[in-house]
Amino acid sequence: MSFLDQISPIDGRYGERTRKLSIFFSEAGLIKYRIKIEIYYFLELCKIIPSLKKINKSDLKKVESIYLKLNSSDIKKVKKIEKKINHDVKAVEYFIKEKITKIGLEKYKEFIHFGLTSQDINNTATPLLFKDSLNEIIFPQIEELIKKIELLARKWKSISMLARTHGQAASPTKLGKEMKVFSERLKTQFNYLKKIPHSGKFGGATGNLNAHYVAFPKKNWHSFSKQYLKSLGLSRSYPTTQIEHYDNLSNQLDTIKRFNTILIDLNRDFWTYISMDYFKQVVNKKEVGSSAMPHKINPIDFENSEGNLGLANSLFKHLSEKLPISRLQRDLTDSTVLRNLGVPIAHSFIAYNNLLKGLNKLIVNEEKIKEDLDKNWLVVSEAIQTILRREGFNNPYEQLKNLTRNNKYVGEKEIKLFINSLKINNKLKDELMKIKPDNYTGKS
Repeated sequence: MSFLDQISPIDGRYGERTRKLSIFFSEAGLIKYRIKIEIYYFLELCKIIPSLKKINKSDLKKVESIYLKLNSSDIKKVKKIEKKINHDVKAVEYFIKEKITKIGLEKYKEFIHFGLTSQDINNTATPLLFKDSLNEIIFPQIEELIKKIELLARKWKSISMLARTHGQAASPTKLGKEMKVFSERLKTQFNYLKKIPHSGKFGGATGNLNAHYVAFPKKNWHSFSKQYLKSLGLSRSYPTTQIEHYDNLSNQLDTIKRFNTILIDLNRDFWTYISMDYFKQVVNKKEVGSSAMPHKINPIDFENSEGNLGLANSLFKHLSEKLPISRLQRDLTDSTVLRNLGVPIAHSFIAYNNLLKGLNKLIVNEEKIKEDLDKNWLVVSEAIQTILRREGFNNPYEQLKNLTRNNKYVGEKEIKLFINSLKINNKLKDELMKIKPDNYTGKS
């Protein structure tokens, strides 16, 4: 099928960018991870079950190669079995049993999927593929994005800029500092996200390992399960029902959503700065900005990023609210919802990519930024009244209020006339005269 025929823009319009995510979140990716869980579970059993200890190392390597040498034909074979029996995880079990038989280990095949329910496989495969997708694709993109924002913060640290609170001219700031606000917020959420454990469930039909204990009552199966998941890089959720309770996954999704919300804030700020002409954008002469207006260079990268982040967050919200809820020991609603885990991840990835593109196109228009500062001398009124307070001057706030809130223009001339009119000593007047919009920026 051509990308032009895809329903979702993830696989269609943005297919070239998101294809690397299909290793994890596609049907083939899920099948591969299910096979991995089943194979390495069997290999762990071979260390503790007396009859399985008889399998020699050479044959164990052949068992492992079922996963390591997995190919597209094998995936299709699993789907063919599933179509016949109408059960996706059981199809994986039957596929592996066929492979085991072909390498001469038929007598041991019933230890494939031994004592397990399908959710032991799904609730181990999914957090593992999610973990791998974050570490291999999403985290490097996030790190690149934060690094870019920090680079711009350093690059622009000396540029004084008029701040706007409630959309109105306010005490000046530094452009670099405003970028630093975002990089620190993003780093806080990113560091928190990395600390949340990736949890899996491994406990049999109702979480108690009933089948394992009835077959081998002297084995410590809970310890075995904990160690097996640890070997995969997962922490074991215990106790559980038939399914993982998804509390840590929900926390992870909420954290990514919060991270994305900060980026929406960033996108909107830059969209506004561009509209204020504080930034120009690098011109690509081959590109068209508007189908009707030749002069336009639209901030499409920031708009695209914002739109994808909003869509991603709506799905993250549903997933994080729905997944921890299951009727009694389980219902199937988590399964169908969890299959969409890759969708908000893909939209987030697209958004991060487009935001980076937008940031790389920015050119600071220092002339316009300075012009805005020069037009807004009234912002130093806060500084003047604060120094006058320090000196015990009577009603300084009210006097500056009368000067600045009369709907008349207040510029450098008016501010200096006001200072000269004050009944204060010359040393204090000199101090006040030195305050300008571009140097009244505090310390950041």
